[in-house]
Amino acid sequence: MGSFKIRGGCQLNGEIVPQGAKNEALQVISAVLLSAEPITIGNIPHIRDVIKLIDLLESLGVEVQPIDDHKYRFSAHNVNLDYLETDSFIEQAKALRGSVMILGPLLGRFGKAKLPKPGGDKIGRRRLDTHFIGFQKLGAEFKFSRKEALYSVKAEKLRGCYMLLDEASVTGTANVIMAAVLAQGITQIYNAACEPYLQQLCKMLVRMGAKIQGIGSNLLTIEGVASLGGTTHSVLPDMIEIGSFIGLAAMTQSNLTIKDVKYQELGMIPQVFRRMGIELHLQDDDIVIPAQKHYEIESYIDGSIMTVADAPWPGFTPDLLSIVLVVATQAKGTVLVHQKMFESRLFFVDKLIEMGAQIILCDPHRATVIGLDRKNPLRGIQMTSPDIRAGVSLLIAALSASGTSVIHNVEQIDRGYQFIDKRLTGIGAEIERME
Repeated sequence: MGSFKIRGGCQLNGEIVPQGAKNEALQVISAVLLSAEPITIGNIPHIRDVIKLIDLLESLGVEVQPIDDHKYRFSAHNVNLDYLETDSFIEQAKALRGSVMILGPLLGRFGKAKLPKPGGDKIGRRRLDTHFIGFQKLGAEFKFSRKEALYSVKAEKLRGCYMLLDEASVTGTANVIMAAVLAQGITQIYNAACEPYLQQLCKMLVRMGAKIQGIGSNLLTIEGVASLGGTTHSVLPDMIEIGSFIGLAAMTQSNLTIKDVKYQELGMIPQVFRRMGIELHLQDDDIVIPAQKHYEIESYIDGSIMTVADAPWPGFTPDLLSIVLVVATQAKGTVLVHQKMFESRLFFVDKLIEMGAQIILCDPHRATVIGLDRKNPLRGIQMTSPDIRAGVSLLIAALSASGTSVIHNVEQIDRGYQFIDKRLTGIGAEIERME
């Protein structure tokens, strides 16, 4: 288990480039299974979850050719479906949450797929019902073995239909889309997720020959085609990392420039951080955050306490609520953070309370943060990263704290943030990686 030793209280300064988006990469890399022709994908983040997915595809027989550190050419002309029956597949697939994204492409192109219960962050219930209900509506037969914790789907031929998703699940929508593009007839998906990463997947599939209308809306119409071809694609910058860097700049009173952010794809993220009192400016396609000694949380018009809550796109992403919570600890004012989607994601606040933060955990979904305007700086402690987003939030807290902190289990952070210690050290942070 790896650890970070962090000396807090250092002001950072300089420019930082966000990595490619983890959530998009997991989707578009899985989509290469839909075609026998070469597909080149650029701006792939070098993080654990993505590397594990690429390794899984290689084990399935996909030819993977690295072009540079962040660009790969994939060729799925000789997929080995027998590998799905092996113990090695079970071990590989259950080691990462992103393995769920291979279900739709395998079902759509080959008529069958299976998957063990996937891994990932322990942040509460993360049901897969939306994926399998969508496959069933397309005509697939679904089975789940509770004894083996193994899901399987198969179909002689998928057929298009109208479906109303029970939730606007991003991965569920993506999986159903990838199955439907090769189905016979017309598929309509209502209550579809419409995040930029999902739009990117759809645009990539269209370049491969898919027929998809309504991209960017919650009603997608897909006309199935017989086969898909090759294409090239570039992954968007990671909006979660961009939001994390905004919070980092505020907490450490740093002057940071976040480069090439694709600002038009960030939705409410800049607006929410501005409501937290953080000053940020757009210059070309860069976000510039000046050093701020103080920032004040806004109240509603009637004077009541502001609530920051997650919601389906274009609402605020749940992956940044932990960053908002940490940022609020050093602000002036009070905010209620409402994590609607996952019931275990706020439990890391006990570490922040131990560091000196004023937080009331109301229930598994809500926490009230009382910002004391830096009058009581956080203090360094030893702690363990429970998941990706909480882990980077604790890292930000440690970088702003007085004294030295140690964060254990940093492999969780590595799953979502590439070389984060080296990149932050390059702009003035003092982080030592210890094995």
